[in-house]
Amino acid sequence: MVSIPDRLHALITSRPTETAGHMQIEIPKELVEQGTVAPGEVYQIAVLPTKTKDAADDTSSSPAEGPEPPVNEGEIRTVTIDTLGDQGDGITRIERGYVVIVPDAEPDEEVTVEIDTVQSNVAFASVVERSK
Repeated sequence: MVSIPDRLHALITSRPTETAGHMQIEIPKELVEQGTVAPGEVYQIAVLPTKTKDAADDTSSSPAEGPEPPVNEGEIRTVTIDTLGDQGDGITRIERGYVVIVPDAEPDEEVTVEIDTVQSNVAFASVVERSK
């Protein structure tokens, strides 16, 4: 079993392509828009084989197999806001680097939130209590 560190920012499935003698892996634009990945920054990338040869070819409507989001809608969590996103929303990361966006929260603020919406790579939450 592979150990996944808490500092993981994203987990994607991608097929490398060869360009001018180099192999390239595309990163979804949503990761840049969410602030998970910043152009010009340096990241460590782990390359793991998929369970089947055709896993990256799956075009069904179900999301790519991978770890389930570490939260559920309606769940209450206490988090510390890491940074602000482009729209001014608070952003925090929880298990495996999973991103939670919290409107009306400030960096370094500890808040109790309710998870409103869960997607495969991001959740949206509302503040229910602010730490004094």
